[in-house]
Amino acid sequence: MRRKPETDRVVLVTGAATGIGAAIAEAAITRGHRVLLTDIDADAVQETARRLGTRAAAFRLDVRDAASWAKAFDTAEATFGPVDVLVNNAGIIHTGHARDLSLQQHRDIVEVNLLGTMTGIHTALPRMTAQGRGHLITICSMTSFLALPGYATYGGTKHAIRAFHHAVALEERHGPLHFTILHPPSTRTKMLEQELADPTSVTAFSEKSTSPEHVARIVVDAITTKPVEIVFPPLAGRVQRIAGALPQIIRWLIPTVEAAGKRKRQQLIDSGKTHLFTVPGGPK
Repeated sequence: MRRKPETDRVVLVTGAATGIGAAIAEAAITRGHRVLLTDIDADAVQETARRLGTRAAAFRLDVRDAASWAKAFDTAEATFGPVDVLVNNAGIIHTGHARDLSLQQHRDIVEVNLLGTMTGIHTALPRMTAQGRGHLITICSMTSFLALPGYATYGGTKHAIRAFHHAVALEERHGPLHFTILHPPSTRTKMLEQELADPTSVTAFSEKSTSPEHVARIVVDAITTKPVEIVFPPLAGRVQRIAGALPQIIRWLIPTVEAAGKRKRQQLIDSGKTHLFTVPGGPK
């Protein structure tokens, strides 16, 4: 069987209407891949796909629904061919301390972030194994290493996603599949704007944020290089990963982290810079 070139993969991206997902889709198409953009917002994802041209197509996907996942893979195959790369990117957050969120809000975060990712991987495994190739890329978060106030359930889902991803990779290590997980820091998306509006989320502003385009470039590079795990930024991310394993260090550091975050958040508010994200391909 003739091997497909590394620069022509069929890529399925979740949460691709805006933000990191849209940026990944655009970067992948620029490199020569074909992309099925999926999102629960049908109108927005259709518009993004139209903007990206003939190597893009769109599908309304509710990541919580196994039948919707199966249809997404079927649509990708009918449009471009079997999916070579799944980028599990979709995620949500409800900001606030755990005691202040409703149980339904906690469930929303778990169902989308954790169960949605698990359902995508579960759908991809037999299909990719049967075709003899596949790459599962999970967009996780630096919160998968850290326990942070204001992120109890969100961070909990990210810890669980990382554990699930690596465990499945070990289970499948003798098969034809590749697994990569990435942990972006705060990224200038609609989610970060949501966090800016809530003072319980100040830790998101304690460090410099990155752009969706920066994350996207690294994701698309990973399609070729297939690293096991990527942290952002490379050095500070490794330090945070180590610190996160020691709760006593986190408790000692959090007052300093929160103070820095409060200062930066207030600077953004005072300067009127509350619109933090731009539409990929649109005006900066």
